[in-house]
Amino acid sequence: MGKGRALSFVSSYRLRVQRRRWLIRAVRKRRDLTSVVNRTRAIRKTDVLLFCTLRNEKVRLPYFLKYYRKMGVRHFLFVDNGSTDGSAEYLREQKDCSLWSTQAGYKRARFGMDWMNWLLLKYGHGHWCLTVDPDEFFIYPFCDTRPIQALTDWLDASSIKSFSAMLLDMYPKGKIGAQTYLPGQDPLEITSWFDSGNYSIQKNARYGNLWIQGGPRQRVFFADQPELAPALNKIPLVKWERKNAYVSSTHMLLPRGLNLVYDEWGGEKASGLLLHTKFLSTFDAKAREELDRKQHYNASVEYRAYADLIQDQPELWCKWSEKYINWRQLEILGLMSKGNWA
Repeated sequence: MGKGRALSFVSSYRLRVQRRRWLIRAVRKRRDLTSVVNRTRAIRKTDVLLFCTLRNEKVRLPYFLKYYRKMGVRHFLFVDNGSTDGSAEYLREQKDCSLWSTQAGYKRARFGMDWMNWLLLKYGHGHWCLTVDPDEFFIYPFCDTRPIQALTDWLDASSIKSFSAMLLDMYPKGKIGAQTYLPGQDPLEITSWFDSGNYSIQKNARYGNLWIQGGPRQRVFFADQPELAPALNKIPLVKWERKNAYVSSTHMLLPRGLNLVYDEWGGEKASGLLLHTKFLSTFDAKAREELDRKQHYNASVEYRAYADLIQDQPELWCKWSEKYINWRQLEILGLMSKGNWA
């Protein structure tokens, strides 16, 4: 056996061990979760499912559910991590939602991914599963005319098991928080601008995924330390199997082959985007709450960066900002692709 093959075998073995460890953790962390309402018996074999962890997001939930219901999501599985704003009570009344609650530490659950991996393991097998945050809105080629089932049918027919979507930070023109966000409102009415460039891409040698950074958060909050800017690469849509496990948020997963959502030989694979609507009028209070809780990645470096500047009411808009129109605009800009899906 050559040295290269031996190293490849060792690397593959280590990843299999790691995957098994994440799955064992997920099974153990199920004890953190208390079922509030479980309607999963209503899930049909062909349903696309959405998985989400949240805390104090009631103001966002009416539009979030409306958006994904219109897209074609048939059942929502939520973990509420100690909300005090009525989020859990609101979700409990939604007939297409199942809800679990926990007061356990978000950080100790690998930033919620142990809980997500457990629910995906338990309920996601055989389904196309979309894992997103309450401020993320998934778009894909033809999303204005085709439901998500059209995308997943094409992916099935093409033997594709995972679908990437870069996180695209959306922001307002003017001061963050100058316009009040109201329950049920489309957040893109306020956060309608984005950076069309300013992104760097590297390949992660261990997991095979692409690591993307840049955009307004790097430009404004991490200008002096761009290497610490949040990762924007995500693989939110997966045809789930019990052997799968997310490793770090939805940035990457195992088995490793699910991360190969790009073409290394000059072609284009179909991809989407997650429109990230973090920068609403609720941002200041949310950032301060999360900084105080100290439950986020890398000693909450992201939220410390926000806190350092948020009192100055920064503007993310600049003369190079683009106003969002539709997915076709984003494909022309090279931020997503329909690949060979016609």
